[in-house]
Amino acid sequence: MTKKKEQIWDGNVRDAALTILLAVDKHQAYSNLLLNQTINKYKIEAKDRALLTELTYGTLQHKYTLDYYLEPFIKGKMDLWVKWLLRLSLYQIEYLDRVPDHAAVNEAVEIAKRRGHKGIASVVNGVLRSILRQGVRSTEEIKDPTKRLAIETSHPEWLVERFVEAYGISKTTEMLHENNVPPLLSVRVNTTKATVEEVLALLAEEGVEAEQSKVMPECLHLKSGQASRTKAFKDGYITIQDESSMMPANALNPQPGWRVLDMCAAPGGKTTHMAEKMNNEGSILATDIHPHKLDLIDETSTRLGLGIIQTAPVDGRKAAQFLEAESFDAVLVDAPCSGLGVMRRKPDIKYTKREEDLSRLHDIQLELLDNAVKVLKKGGRLVYSTCTVNKEENEETVQAFLAAHPEMEPTQLENLPKELLEKSQGGMLQVFPQDIGSDGFFVAAFQKSEQD
Repeated sequence: MTKKKEQIWDGNVRDAALTILLAVDKHQAYSNLLLNQTINKYKIEAKDRALLTELTYGTLQHKYTLDYYLEPFIKGKMDLWVKWLLRLSLYQIEYLDRVPDHAAVNEAVEIAKRRGHKGIASVVNGVLRSILRQGVRSTEEIKDPTKRLAIETSHPEWLVERFVEAYGISKTTEMLHENNVPPLLSVRVNTTKATVEEVLALLAEEGVEAEQSKVMPECLHLKSGQASRTKAFKDGYITIQDESSMMPANALNPQPGWRVLDMCAAPGGKTTHMAEKMNNEGSILATDIHPHKLDLIDETSTRLGLGIIQTAPVDGRKAAQFLEAESFDAVLVDAPCSGLGVMRRKPDIKYTKREEDLSRLHDIQLELLDNAVKVLKKGGRLVYSTCTVNKEENEETVQAFLAAHPEMEPTQLENLPKELLEKSQGGMLQVFPQDIGSDGFFVAAFQKSEQD
């Protein structure tokens, strides 16, 4: 490919989206990171930014469905970039009302000419115009209900089968469709600096429309504007955070003056939330296995004006070797997980995760919890959380943990809204994407016995 053809931004939104999609496929790059890098590096304007985001995420979200639609029209082998160009173009035809079909086709042909040659452009033109004439085939042709659901919602069949077995067809169908809905942008108010009302007023002054969540009181949903570009963000009044991921700090409910450990802390959203809950009084040790990620926590703490957070490069699976036994009032284990609850935010997860990954993660999660118990004071509180909807990493990890640690008991989740607590059971809470229009998230609370 020539230098010109590698250029990611020349004002052509569709060409930029294609470059990102190819990088995701070929290098297993994260779509959200690539998208943000592209937007920031080339200072893409708001109008183009919105379309680039929609094209990139939308095409990824519906990849299997688009392939099902394209299959009858493709003959023989095809270069990877041409396949992605057809997916990208068909996504616009099938899912975007505001993009005229002829415009999507013409743009695809021009991109094919630039990246390839007239022969490829002719193939692209032929495939797309045939689809416009004949229409796409119905998924009703797929007789197996699980396979049909997998194609309709563009999720791997093994994952659909797993969800159906765990949660039933109705809840699974609802969840998989919700995974394809663009997420709300939410921010957390730094209550050590201002009230929710004051922050709403600050954002309004900058032309950003926001409203307070009906679920998490410190959460605001943004209807317009870019949070990271606001003065409110730069001055530390808000943090960008999904609403579901505000549950762990609330569930731990750390009090001013406590000594708290955040075992898998980077990039620091939950760490700083806990510091705010503690009114910046006490101490939090934020550890992570990746030393370079600790800089993110330090930067965020400084921006928010939170002085009680210290960072240290510690592998949580060996925490008890480096930290004093029974020295923390509370521990948060926001564990590495499959991320199956955040697929609408990171659609590439659907296509990169493998079934065998889940068991490996379960073992890591238990190692982290084992170490957390050793450094937790008697009578101390432990919260375990993940951003997945996979029972093996959630309920089954909790069951295995409790079986191995008789000194730990499930305890009531605290400081969460009534509508969430009503869904909890035995100190555990699984929130699905469709429950509050947020990420899928799991949280469980435990207390260590006062007795030896």
